[in-house]
Amino acid sequence: MDLQAAKRVVLDYYAALDSAAPDAVLPVFEACLSAEVLWRGYHPFGEIRDHQRLADEVWGPLKTNLTSLQRRMDIFFAGSNSLTDDSDGSVWVASMGHLMGLHDGPWLGIRPTRKIAMLRYCEFLRVQDGKITEIAFYFDLPHLMMQAGLNPFPPQTAAQLVQPGPMTHEGLMFDAQPAEQGAQTLASINAMITDLGQWKLGLPLEEELARSWHDDMLWWGPTGVGASYTIERYAKQHSAPFRAAFAERSPTTHQCRMAEGNFGGFFGWPNFTAKHAGGFMGLPGSDATLEFRVIDLYRRQGDKLAENWIFIDLLHVLNQQGLDVLGRMETIYPSS
Repeated sequence: MDLQAAKRVVLDYYAALDSAAPDAVLPVFEACLSAEVLWRGYHPFGEIRDHQRLADEVWGPLKTNLTSLQRRMDIFFAGSNSLTDDSDGSVWVASMGHLMGLHDGPWLGIRPTRKIAMLRYCEFLRVQDGKITEIAFYFDLPHLMMQAGLNPFPPQTAAQLVQPGPMTHEGLMFDAQPAEQGAQTLASINAMITDLGQWKLGLPLEEELARSWHDDMLWWGPTGVGASYTIERYAKQHSAPFRAAFAERSPTTHQCRMAEGNFGGFFGWPNFTAKHAGGFMGLPGSDATLEFRVIDLYRRQGDKLAENWIFIDLLHVLNQQGLDVLGRMETIYPSS
C-alpha cells in the first residue's frame, strides 16, 4: 500500500468516528479496524484488542462526556516504519492535534466544567490491506484535568499552555511529499537519538543539544513538565532536571519510527525504563524500574530539529510508584 492510500484509509476512519454518536462507534470499528486490531492507550486503558471494549471503555464514554466532539488536527503524515522491513505491505500514519468538545460529564472522574475542553492527542495507526491493524493513541489527560481546575502535580518547571501546531503551518500533509525530504528528516531524528538517547555523549548538556537542535528550539512537553523555548531554557527547565532525577536508563526502543516531508516521529511501548533517584514530580526515589511510554513528533528545519511535541504517560509513571491520580478523582466524580 502506498502512503496516499494509507492516508485515505485513516481519513475515512476519522470521518466515520468523528461523526458517530456515542452509542454508534462500534460499527465504525467493525468497518475500519481489523478483527485482530491492537489498540494501545494511556493509563488507565493500556492494551485493548476487542472492538466492543474499545467502544464501551474508550470512545463511547469519551463522546458521552465531551459532547459535540471535533477533531482539530495540526500534523498529519505517513511513512514506512524504518525499524522493520515492511514486507507485509503495511504503512503507518501519524496524526496530532486536539479533540475539542464541551466537557459536560465526569470522564474518568475529571469533573465537568460545561465549557470548551481541549484533549491534546497524538496517534500512530498502522494500515495493511485497507484496514487499520494497530493503533497507538496517546493523550494528555493531566491537561484535561488542569482545564477542570484539578492540578495533580507540584509546580512544573516549564510553561502550561494549550499547545499550537507547527510554526510553519505545514504539518497537514494530505498530499504526497518528496521522498528525499522525509529521508533527511529521519536522518536528523536518528542523529538526535544517537546523541541523546543514552545520556552518555560526554559533552556539556547545551553543547550536546546544539548538535541536533536549533538554538531557538520549541519543546512542547506534557502537562506536568510544560513547554520550553530555546536550548538554554529547555536544558534548565526539563532536560537537566529529568536526567538528575533518573538513573540506570535502558537503551531506547521504538515500535515505529518514520518521517515524511519535514516531519517525523516515533512511539514506544515502552520507549525506555529507568530508576527514579528522586525529585521527579515531587516524589521521593525508589528502587522500582519505571516504564516510560512516549510519542515524539518533530519538525525539521535545514539539518537540525526545530520543534518537538511530546506525549509522556505520566499517570502511568506515577501509578508505578503507587500514586493513582485518576483513582482519587473517581472517588469524587464517578464516571457516567
